[in-house]
Amino acid sequence: MFFDITLYISLAVFGLGLFYRMSTWFRFSIGSDAENIPTSRRVFAAARGIVLSLFSAKVVTLAEVFVLDTILQRRLLREDFPRWFMHMCIYIGFTLLLLMHALDSLITVPLFPEYYSTANPFLFLRNTAGALVFLGVAIAVYHRFIMKGHRVITSAMDYSVLAILAVIMVSGFLLEASKIVSYSRYQKMVEEYAGLENEKELAFLEAYWVSEFGVVSPNTQGPFDKETLEQGAMLHKMSCMECHSPSGWAFVSYSLAKAIKPAAVGLDTAGLPTFLWYVHFLACFIGLAYLPFSKMVHIFVSPISLLVNSVMEEGESDPANVATRQVMELDACTHCGICNVRCAVSVAFEEIPNVNILPSEKIAPIKALISSKSLSEEDIRSLQEGTYLCTNCNRCTVACPVGINLQDLWFTVREALLRSGHPEAAVLSNLSFYRGVKRDTMMAKEYRGPAALAREAIGAAVDCANVEDLTVPLTPCEDGIKEELKLSAQAHTFSNCFACKTCTTACPVVFNYDNPQEALGLMPHQIMRAAAMGFTDLIFSSNMLWDCLACYACQEYCPQGVCVTDIFYELKNQAVKQMKEKVRQRA
Repeated sequence: MFFDITLYISLAVFGLGLFYRMSTWFRFSIGSDAENIPTSRRVFAAARGIVLSLFSAKVVTLAEVFVLDTILQRRLLREDFPRWFMHMCIYIGFTLLLLMHALDSLITVPLFPEYYSTANPFLFLRNTAGALVFLGVAIAVYHRFIMKGHRVITSAMDYSVLAILAVIMVSGFLLEASKIVSYSRYQKMVEEYAGLENEKELAFLEAYWVSEFGVVSPNTQGPFDKETLEQGAMLHKMSCMECHSPSGWAFVSYSLAKAIKPAAVGLDTAGLPTFLWYVHFLACFIGLAYLPFSKMVHIFVSPISLLVNSVMEEGESDPANVATRQVMELDACTHCGICNVRCAVSVAFEEIPNVNILPSEKIAPIKALISSKSLSEEDIRSLQEGTYLCTNCNRCTVACPVGINLQDLWFTVREALLRSGHPEAAVLSNLSFYRGVKRDTMMAKEYRGPAALAREAIGAAVDCANVEDLTVPLTPCEDGIKEELKLSAQAHTFSNCFACKTCTTACPVVFNYDNPQEALGLMPHQIMRAAAMGFTDLIFSSNMLWDCLACYACQEYCPQGVCVTDIFYELKNQAVKQMKEKVRQRA
């Protein structure tokens, strides 16, 4: 009764949790464009897309991806063999345990009418499956906590998942081990199945089980003579052999049984097998109920992500399905960290203490953002910086073993955060190249707005003139800017400039305008001279500083070896540093 009630409750929580999780794919949105698509349209578009894919040539692609990428994990194998081996150990082990142990009455018994859990090959296979899971978890723990690869930040959820897995597996093996040595379990088995009443025969059978099956009897101990064991073997063959293979075939449990043998009688009297039974099944039911609310939900979502991304085509898929896919992909993430290794800017995390620089670590705050959970201003700025430092190299998307289109996800989140009104200085840098490539997909106001906001924030932070006003009043020079530039091995070369204008002549930005002085404020050579004189307001008010393409043409042609582009970088970094400091002070 207790078992049935707990099972039904766990299944109910699991079902409701999974339904809620799937409903968020259609209710939550990333970006303002997706917010304008109603849930009903997204559900209809998803259903239509599924039907069209199944009844078209795409079904061949779906079948290939299901076998090679979902079952055999081809993508993970290409990226990292040890992690593939770890994953396959856990995957195969748990699948076998689920099919022939947890669901044995529904699957194994109908397929094998002569099935007994204590008979081979099921006894051996169950221990083998458990050993595979143990091996996989051991590799995962070693990789995450000892080797510390892939720059993955271990979260509380990671610990909880590992803890539940450990309790399930350890309690399962200990339960089987306690049954092997349990005298009370042996007596119950004899009463139910052996049908022996003769005391002498019972003694022979008991001696055989003590000797060959590892039962610890408080009454009978070896060694036994040959005749006794032969009689016991004959009785075992008549009464028990059909449903009991030698305990040694359960190689893991049998080893544990030998370890607890000295205390077996006391543990059996204290009811250890019953206690372990409750622990094991409660852990299984808790794990089942917790699964939809943990990262382990990727067991169901990752295959969907692989299948969906295999048939969706950029520019041709329904925007409603794109919006649904991006939310769904957040649940598909396994937090494996392979994207962190492939990321072109993840090394920046070693210098910039922002965990959102790492691709795998952005997923959790993005989930919180779209689900309307309260994020502090600092959390939002941190996420915005992390998404904008992305160089759009697409390496994370190519490497992702579950097929998440991470590059599109970062761009969508980045645009949503930019529209929220938080200034992001990186929008003025070369990191906006990808955004420039996609400008045709955005309205003019949406494209220019974030840049104007960042320029205003920087202008306010460095106390210079209005960046939109080309008439800049002169103010007393500041030695601070010169001292900062002198600290850099490249930027200190500003003092070598004698205003020959070679840099200005070589600059493609200057060449782009009929009246560059009016459009840009200062020319490159004039910025060098302004730095030498300490005119901060002139420099930071100049459009030239922020419109620089960083092509290094000026630097290559300079006869004095002035590192013009590097000086521009240093100047912009100073301005951004002051802006961030002002923002933090206001917060």
